[in-house]
Amino acid sequence: MNIQTKAGFKKEMLAYFRTNRFTAIALSLIGLAILSPLLLVGMGAFMTAMGDFYEEVMAMDVTGMAEMLGSYSSIGVSNSVANIATIGLLIFILLISRYAGGEQKKRADIIPRSAGLRSFGYIFPKFIIYPISAFVTGFIAVMAAWFVSGLVFENNDVAINVAVIAAVLVGVCMMLYICLHLALGTATGQAGMSAVVCIIASMLLPDLFIAVGVELAYNPFALSVLAMQAVNEGGATAPEMQEVVMTVIIAFVIMMISYFIAIFAQNARVIDNKGNEISL
Repeated sequence: MNIQTKAGFKKEMLAYFRTNRFTAIALSLIGLAILSPLLLVGMGAFMTAMGDFYEEVMAMDVTGMAEMLGSYSSIGVSNSVANIATIGLLIFILLISRYAGGEQKKRADIIPRSAGLRSFGYIFPKFIIYPISAFVTGFIAVMAAWFVSGLVFENNDVAINVAVIAAVLVGVCMMLYICLHLALGTATGQAGMSAVVCIIASMLLPDLFIAVGVELAYNPFALSVLAMQAVNEGGATAPEMQEVVMTVIIAFVIMMISYFIAIFAQNARVIDNKGNEISL
């Protein structure tokens, strides 16, 4: 590893951890994972306590629904997975936007590039630190949801191996969208626009690919849906597991393509030092 790359890693690590962004992301995701099953159980208890009110005033029998909300831990884990892959991902994308091209807006990389900073030393550390961080926090959050759900629900119907599979799928899903955010943000220098695009994509792409006939098992943008399916169905058969592995591989291929796009975009940019103001 050359001096520039080492300096790039140090700069990203200090910027990420000293500003407490990592702490905020980790606490947010784990908090979502813990609160989601607790809220479901609390909602079930509330509906049970207010059963007479619902029946007399609204003519609704909510007994069955209340029992269901507090019965199986798979409900809690599945709900947590959905929240982590949507709200948690949104928080992650917004908090790292400064490092996904946001510094280019303040022209903080122009003078280093003028002095010989190469694109590799600028881009490579980002595609290591933030995607790995996304995987780790997503994985831990799902496992925390599994642990809490096993405690608060009456029946723990999610085996640990199923929880691990779901956690891996959520982690890879978050890695994929973070890589897309890094690629688009650093390529354009518009971190805010990149954040909006990636957040909207995370909401629309899973259903869009399903609508056009792409199988769920080969849709890398819907790995969180696969995770929920694994939790609700208690795992996967061997052939289904092969399809899941193939989907994960496709996701990693897209991540690599995103990295090379970011490198190409940086190399293609030309620094113009003419005039009174340095600009790209």
